Amino acid sequence: MYNCKPDCDVYHDRCIYDGLFRKVADIMSSEGYLKAGYEYIIIGDCWMTNRDPKTHRLQPNSTRFPNGIKALADYIHSKGLKLGIYEELGEYTCSGYPGMKNHLELDAKTFAEWDIDYVEVDGYT
Repeated sequence: MYNCKPDCDVYHDRCIYDGLFRKVADIMSSEGYLKAGYEYIIIGDCWMTNRDPKTHRLQPNSTRFPNGIKALADYIHSKGLKLGIYEELGEYTCSGYPGMKNHLELDAKTFAEWDIDYVEVDGYT
């Protein structure tokens, strides 16, 4: 099971990070999943840190996603797949990261700039 809590250096095989999604994209494209109709890889919670204090834009976790989300989207698209991302309508996600409250338009623009194909929006709060 992959989750937010493990330290990626210690629990590399259970950590949500860039390499995990690249590995899944490689497997999906090389082992027939894409041909079978599976086309989306969706990043769940824990991909972000906070909002930039000046621009208020969501910031990917630079340890887990050192090249940013756009670079990951480009890689996944190069495999013929699509990238989805999770966000929360309220103030915080289930794991306590920034939600979309008061930032819907800005977040939509950010996801578009990152070439995100699908946004999973939770209504937790």
